Amino acid sequence: MAIPAQPASARLSKTLGALLGVHAGDSLGATLEFDSWREIKKNFPNGLRDIIGGGTFGWPAGHATDDTDLTRAVLLAYHDRANHKLLKNPDKEFDIARAAADWSLDWYDGNWPGRKKGQPPRDIGGATRVGLLNYSDLRDPRKCGAGHGSAGNGSLMRCIPTGLFTHDRVDRIKESKEISAITHNDNRCVVSCAAYNEIVAALLDGKTAQAAVGIGIEVALEEDHHAVAKAIERGRTMSISRIVSDGPSDELPDMTSGYVLQSLTVAISALLDPRSLEDVLVDVIRIGGDTDTNGAISGGLLGARDGLEAIPDRWLGTLQFRAEFEELARDILDLESSPSKILSVSYKKRHGLS
Repeated sequence: MAIPAQPASARLSKTLGALLGVHAGDSLGATLEFDSWREIKKNFPNGLRDIIGGGTFGWPAGHATDDTDLTRAVLLAYHDRANHKLLKNPDKEFDIARAAADWSLDWYDGNWPGRKKGQPPRDIGGATRVGLLNYSDLRDPRKCGAGHGSAGNGSLMRCIPTGLFTHDRVDRIKESKEISAITHNDNRCVVSCAAYNEIVAALLDGKTAQAAVGIGIEVALEEDHHAVAKAIERGRTMSISRIVSDGPSDELPDMTSGYVLQSLTVAISALLDPRSLEDVLVDVIRIGGDTDTNGAISGGLLGARDGLEAIPDRWLGTLQFRAEFEELARDILDLESSPSKILSVSYKKRHGLS
């Protein structure tokens, strides 16, 4: 399907804003991961406003945690797909879920920038580990999920490339669910990813934040998942500013849990907050708990809403994968708009093509 009508510069800005919003939210939040709201209020009374690294895992400033790394894995899969279409007589249809699983397994195995083969990730969620180990054995991305009952936010944090680069609604929902299910096949996770990516796609098409959220609720109800719809609806009424002021309440009883529906609620509330991307994302981190992942998920929506220009330059300058994310996104959009183009240099290098 052709890319929906939207000024090229605006669509590119929102696409880059979404990807780098994930990265910036992840890297900002990494410093305070697992810290409570009270600890953050004491140590950073005005919030953490700069990407400084450190935290539980001792991250270098701007370094990707598993949130951005696995977003990169999915992004590389979409870049591979865009190039695959240019191959003469490709031997078989491109399987986006398999490609995402393969890149994710490379990350797990240490075949990754800044790592050595066999070196485990510094940080990895339980369902992600189980799913990737299952995939290593089964080699079937549709049979390797961690199982129902594992409803963490580990697939929601990485899902945004589907919302950016699949332009048919039916395909987008299908791919969102299949890529989630590589590791997180609980329906709360797969439907959250589908709804989130419909919100992303709506924002790229120029819809308002309120209208985009309404589309997300529609998807959740179409998928007959009222708990996901309720989580999105809760985000409409929740105030990030109030939580920062008064602390998490019954709305968010355990922000350290990494529960997918809580992270989705926070991201929706962030998207509907009219303040600047910087101010909202700083406050998302101030809530505490799973700060890097909540920052990543919220940052993706805020970047899709406000565009690349809304991300502070001082944040962008630290991000480990900024240049690569920009290159990959531009390549994909260029290849989609001009299918007669030649294979991307980075694609040929990754796949050993001359």
